[in-house]
This record gives sequence, C-alpha cells and structure tokens, in this order.
Amino acid sequence: MDGHYVPDLTFGPKMVADLRRATRLPLDVHLMILAPDRWIERYAEAGATYLTVHVETTPDPAATLAAIRRLGARPGITSEPGTPLDRVLPHVGGADLVLVMSVQPGRGGQAFLPGSLERIRATRAALDAAGSTAELVVDGGVKTDNCAAVRDAGASVLVAGSAVYLDPDGPGAAIAKLRRAFG
Repeated sequence: MDGHYVPDLTFGPKMVADLRRATRLPLDVHLMILAPDRWIERYAEAGATYLTVHVETTPDPAATLAAIRRLGARPGITSEPGTPLDRVLPHVGGADLVLVMSVQPGRGGQAFLPGSLERIRATRAALDAAGSTAELVVDGGVKTDNCAAVRDAGASVLVAGSAVYLDPDGPGAAIAKLRRAFG
C-alpha cells in the first residue's frame, strides 16, 4: 500500500528482501499502489514469488504481467470489487494468480461484500475455460463462516487477516479453524 491508491502504507521491497532471507516459502506480494510498473523490478529483485497488480493502476495489464514474468516472478491480476470483471478476465491467460477482492482494498476488518461469491464463480469459469492452472485467491472478509462457500465458488487460496490476528485463541488456533472450515 502506497498511501495514494489506498490510504495506508505497508511494506516495501526491503521488507520483502528481509523476509526472503528468512524463508523459502512463497512470498505473495499484492501491489496496492499507483504505477506498479515502476516498482515491479524492485519487488522481483527483493524475492517476491508472486506480484499481483490492479487493472485500475496500470495502463496495459497484459504488458505488466509479461514484464513480471520476464523478471522471474509469477504474475497476478486483480481489481477493486466495483470494477467490472471484463477488465480482469481478458488477462487470466497471462496470470499465475487471479485475486478476487471481496472487500474494498486498503483496510483490514471489513465484511465480505455481497456479490463476491458470484465474482468468484465467474472468475473460476473464466480460468477453467482458458485451461488455466492459476491460483484463484480471495482476499477480504474471509471468516470460518464463509470460507466453505468461497471454496465451493471456486477459490483455491484464501487470504485471512483479522480472522487470524483478532481471534481470541491466537493466530495458530485461528488458522486451524479456517483450515477445518475450508475443508
């Protein structure tokens, strides 16, 4: 988050590089920033496994996805919940990750937006029609009471923030609950 596209600030390339030194796990970097093309090289060099960009922030999403791949990272594409899916779906063939935002980007703790399950289903159908093996990721408002429905709509990966960090039983227990509910 750059404080411009969304109001908050979060991690930059240095944090990604520090995390890369600490783990071999995949680092999934969601660039909620303006002009991501100016930053993708720095994040790729820092060790990002996936780099996801918003269709709203790049003038040529296909070229940005191709540039991410040339840099050795796996490209991802997403949009704000109110953006028509026809802005994202033409790019699923060039992506290794397609992210459905089920809240407005930039703030944790929001409720899962109505209509998100339909967006997930439509995205899954587009991925399947393209013969894509891209991960279908859902981010926002994911809780134990909706993650089975999100899975059934076609998601392969869930992003949970407040459901993990605000659980009174702690993050480990929260993750175990989500995994059981996801099935």
